[in-house]
Amino acid sequence: MEYQEVEILLAEDNPDDAILTIRALKKKNLANNLIHLKDGSLLLDFLHGQGDFSKRDINNLPRVILLDLKMPKIGGIEVLEHIKSNERLRIIPVVILTSSAEDPDIKRCYELGANSYIVKPVDFDSFIHAVSNLGLYWMLLNKSSS
Repeated sequence: MEYQEVEILLAEDNPDDAILTIRALKKKNLANNLIHLKDGSLLLDFLHGQGDFSKRDINNLPRVILLDLKMPKIGGIEVLEHIKSNERLRIIPVVILTSSAEDPDIKRCYELGANSYIVKPVDFDSFIHAVSNLGLYWMLLNKSSS
């Protein structure tokens, strides 16, 4: 995949949740231009064109980032804080997709500028349905500035 085509960045360290998310998006034909990154450090490298992504044009921003909170290296809250405090990146919609239903996490994410906060349903069918609807909204219904 050419990195300039990326529409969805999925930052998820749990392989099972990543597979389910990608499967749900594929069911709606929304995963063609998706990059899955396993931690917050890789996500920031991708956005800034560093490390393995040094040849990527950093001006080609994803249409949406699906961000887990509990990740190794750099957690989702720190990643969100970085994105929303960066002049070039802050316009990217960030959807928190996490298992944390803790009120402090929800409040902090919205204070930092998260566009949406979704708690991953435990039930398989509910999870697929939630991610499918999420993808449809952000990729087809929502109008972005780019």
